[in-house]
Amino acid sequence: MPIKIPADLPAFDVLTNEGVMVMAEDQAMRQDIRPLRIGLLNLMPKKIQTENQFARLIGATPLQIDLSLIRMTEHRTKTTAAEHMAEFYRPFQEVKDQKFDGLIITGAPIEHLEFQDVTYWDEISEVFDWTQTNVHSTFGVCWGGMAMINHFHDVKKHMLDAKAFGCFRHRNLDSASPFLRGFSDDCVIPVSRWTEMKQDEIDSAEGLKTLLGSEEVGPCLVEDPAHRAIYIFNHFEYESDTLKQEYDRDVASGAPINVPKNYYPDDDPSQSPQNRWRSHAHLLYGNWINEIYQSTPFDMNAIGR
Repeated sequence: MPIKIPADLPAFDVLTNEGVMVMAEDQAMRQDIRPLRIGLLNLMPKKIQTENQFARLIGATPLQIDLSLIRMTEHRTKTTAAEHMAEFYRPFQEVKDQKFDGLIITGAPIEHLEFQDVTYWDEISEVFDWTQTNVHSTFGVCWGGMAMINHFHDVKKHMLDAKAFGCFRHRNLDSASPFLRGFSDDCVIPVSRWTEMKQDEIDSAEGLKTLLGSEEVGPCLVEDPAHRAIYIFNHFEYESDTLKQEYDRDVASGAPINVPKNYYPDDDPSQSPQNRWRSHAHLLYGNWINEIYQSTPFDMNAIGR
């Protein structure tokens, strides 16, 4: 079944052209089944690109998804048109009395800051607590996952000496996990971050379980059953050229950056990058959506009780 998004959202045409099943609201209203209501708290500067990335993954399942775009209330983006934000996004303070089957919290380019120094830290801490009463399952991505695991478990993030940048092989550490249903014994995942969380500190936190990890770049996917959450520190949602865009941007600005590892054929940036993670990306997000569908209450008022 399709993902339900506004017909004039840019992602509607992008995903339609890619063959992803999308549905306008008037079509969805004629169906008798209840769609899953998924929120996307988008903290990335390139809002439209991020919308496309996550809508592509959660829209590929056989379930109808009602996607709601959410932003921090006082934070104003400088890189996305105000008209787009006003039309498609609602501030958190306007939706916090509502219930959601799932919530994705994206990364944010603020890794160099201590969590408490982020301008919207108080509000996003409120979001984390709100998920325990108003969201059935939460998926924290990159900085969003690190921030959430820090909030609930006090696990620290640590600065790296050099940016972890490229495509790294990760081991399947729990093949019986429903989130890894269909996964190979290992898989390649795009990585782009200046920080890490350490496996021994995750192991020391009560109730956390690492599902995917890498010898080169550390833990990746962590399950937190007590808080009905999973956290991923890397970027399955990236498109084929996302790392290339980041690399080209840094080269053009003169910022120190290495060629993303294991991304271009022969690590040669003059060649076209290869996407070796797409199938596992769809598996992970499809498994997450399926787990929500299997366990969320039909009566949304019962979520969080």
